[in-house]
Amino acid sequence: MSRQNKRDRHTEHAAAPRQKGQAGYWMYGLHAVTSALKNPHRQAHELLVTREAAQALSQVEIMQAVAPQIVDRSRIDPLCGRDAVHQGIALRVAPLAPFAIEDLSDREGTILILDQVTDPRNIGAILRSAAAFNAAGIILQDRHAPQESGVMAKAASGALDVVPVVREVNLSRAIAHLQKAGYWVIGLDTGGSILSREGLGERRAALVLGAEGEGLRRLTREHCDEIARLHMQGDMESLNVSVAASVALYELARP
Repeated sequence: MSRQNKRDRHTEHAAAPRQKGQAGYWMYGLHAVTSALKNPHRQAHELLVTREAAQALSQVEIMQAVAPQIVDRSRIDPLCGRDAVHQGIALRVAPLAPFAIEDLSDREGTILILDQVTDPRNIGAILRSAAAFNAAGIILQDRHAPQESGVMAKAASGALDVVPVVREVNLSRAIAHLQKAGYWVIGLDTGGSILSREGLGERRAALVLGAEGEGLRRLTREHCDEIARLHMQGDMESLNVSVAASVALYELARP
C-alpha cells in the first residue's frame, strides 16, 4: 500500500470527538487557528471571530473555504474552556489524520518518541519546539496519549498543523522499525552519558522521552540504542519533559 493510500485510509477512519453536539473540537488562539487555516489537510467547519480578530485574520492567506462569523467575545468564551486565552478567534475543526511512521523517514531532522506523555500542554509545547528545531515528527503511543484538543493546539502555537504526528500501538515495534531504517535511538534519562551531537556522527537520531515524573518505562528503555542525559550544571536533577525535549533538540540540531 502506498503512503498516499495510507493517508487516505487514515482520513476516512479518523474519529472526531464530539463537543456540544457538534463534530470535531474548538481550536482557539491566533497562531493555532491561522496555522490550521493554512493547512490544506485540515478540515475546518466553523470560524468565529471578533471584529478585532477579523482584522488580524484578513492579513493571512488561508487554504480553507470557511467564512468567518463576526461575534462578540461572549460567544467564544464558553467554547474554549475556563481561562482560555482565545484572542477573539475560534475554529471548529476535525482532528488531523495521523501520519504513518514510514512518512517520517522521508524527512530530515530528529524524530521524537513520547512514551506515555499524557499532558496535552506538554505535548503541545514539544510540538512547538519540534517545529522550531525542524524535527522530522513526533510518535505518540496511541492508547496512552491525549487526542487532539484546543488545549494542545494552543500550547503548540500553530505547530500542530506543521509537525507530523504518528500514533503507534506498540512503541517497541516503532523503535525497531526506526532502527532498521538506520536511526540511532536515544532514550533521554538520568544515568546515561551526556547527550552530544558529536557522538552521532552521520547517523540520524530518534529521541525517546518518558512520562512526566516516571521517565522511560523499562521495556522502552531496553529497546534504545543508548541512554543519554542532558548536561546540567545546577542543582536540579531533571526538567519538565517539554523543556527537556527543547534542550535535547537544540543539542542535536546545532552544527
